[in-house]
Amino acid sequence: MIHKKIILASKSPRRSQLLEEADFNFEIKTTEVEETFPDDLATEKVAEFLAIKKARAAKHFIQNDEVVLGADSVVILDDIIYGKPKNEEDAFQTLKKLSGNMHLVITGVCLLSSEKEISFSGISKVYMSELTDEEIYYYIKNYQPFDKAGSYAIQEWIGLNKIHKIEGTYSNIMGLPVDLVYQHLKDFF
Repeated sequence: MIHKKIILASKSPRRSQLLEEADFNFEIKTTEVEETFPDDLATEKVAEFLAIKKARAAKHFIQNDEVVLGADSVVILDDIIYGKPKNEEDAFQTLKKLSGNMHLVITGVCLLSSEKEISFSGISKVYMSELTDEEIYYYIKNYQPFDKAGSYAIQEWIGLNKIHKIEGTYSNIMGLPVDLVYQHLKDFF
């Protein structure tokens, strides 16, 4: 449906998978971006801020009428952002905090062409059942969630066995609100 070529400014295999499954024409081109943000930025604005930063860093890749797509996801509980874990202990502590609670997954997106820039966020509420220490260690050992915000992936063991309710889209929790990307791209041109 959308024939313009997208430059995906993300190394996330999950974002690539989602764009591929939704039949988008895209190519991955990334640059290193430091994922820092102002200390006084509201937690719910961080993902969009980082998505804009990533898209702008990849603007030089644009040729003709291509569009850069930058994205970033954050997991938020009690106004605290839980990013990618630094190590096994960090992953354990994060999952311990998320256990038995509802948290937000916010994925910010920036679409950028030579002439235009828009940004938006997908927001999902995720309800996680209680996790035992044994389950947390099992998950970390077997799934190595060190490249995942919040130390877990919705499409893996925890998502399949311990998420009992979501409000919002599954694709947003995976890393890209595909429905919003599609709608905004239709309006973009």
